[in-house]
Amino acid sequence: MPSQKSPTQKSKAHTLKSTVDTVHWGYFDAAVPPVLTIASGDRITIETLSGAPDVMPPPGSGFKLPPELPEIHAKVPRKLPGHLLTGPVAVKGAMPGDVLEIEIEKIECRQDWGYNAIRPLSGALPGEFPDVRIVHIPMDLKKKVGTLSWGAEIPLRPFFGVMGVAPPPAWGMISSLPPRQHGGNLDLKELVAGTTLQLPVHVPGANFSCGDGHGAQGDGEVCVTAIETALTGTFTLRLIKGMKLTWPRAETPTHQITMAFDPDLDQAAKIALREMIALICERKNLSREDAYMLCSLAADLRVTQLVNGNNGCHCMLEKTYLT
Repeated sequence: MPSQKSPTQKSKAHTLKSTVDTVHWGYFDAAVPPVLTIASGDRITIETLSGAPDVMPPPGSGFKLPPELPEIHAKVPRKLPGHLLTGPVAVKGAMPGDVLEIEIEKIECRQDWGYNAIRPLSGALPGEFPDVRIVHIPMDLKKKVGTLSWGAEIPLRPFFGVMGVAPPPAWGMISSLPPRQHGGNLDLKELVAGTTLQLPVHVPGANFSCGDGHGAQGDGEVCVTAIETALTGTFTLRLIKGMKLTWPRAETPTHQITMAFDPDLDQAAKIALREMIALICERKNLSREDAYMLCSLAADLRVTQLVNGNNGCHCMLEKTYLT
């Protein structure tokens, strides 16, 4: 599908640091103006942060904070419960009805630790863990592992929990916690470097923001948090005209992924499945019945997360079935 930039145009590289002027805390809102505007096909490196003051390591722990984080905690208003997000970044020419494609080229950890939190009345088992618990997890960036309190090592596979465009203006200001059709708190662990995310555009410029860095996470994110950490991501943002998309989609080197979110996990699964059936019909010109059969035989429906108000399901199909 054609992007807006022609092959003869040169791409530019941009950097967006996390500062009091580039971070918005807790929300998405179509009314938030972009802090940077780039062309379709340009590459951008974005710094992100993670965590409120109450989850920071205590003085003397040996864990260092990103240098800008204390000032951001002090000066950036937390308008709704949610994440520290860097952006928005506008893409020239993007209009409602288009699709923004985010090619995730590189993800790097900005610090050598992360945290995991359990809070009462939250998570997949909200009534069973009555006490707040914050655990700080050291990360060996050379070995690419995090070490848990009892010595077990978790392989690091960093990804952004939140990647989203501005929501429809009629939604107003919304928390970044529940994932929706504009993306946001997807918490899809497949979105590592080398993958591509596609989001439907709802406002001129699309207005892309990201944050909620994760060092490692299992499907479900059952206690509400992953290894929450600060990341730097390098992305190429491309505008796709003429592609109609209702829900986010993604592509890994091996799989196509459709996804959906709903308070009812069954409904989320059904929407993700319908989206995969539609994708198969688009790519292979098969009947819905044949696509439905293929999904039953070869696609995997997985729980993305259970903990963010809108539960997530994603459907994965090997790309060999679509060639």
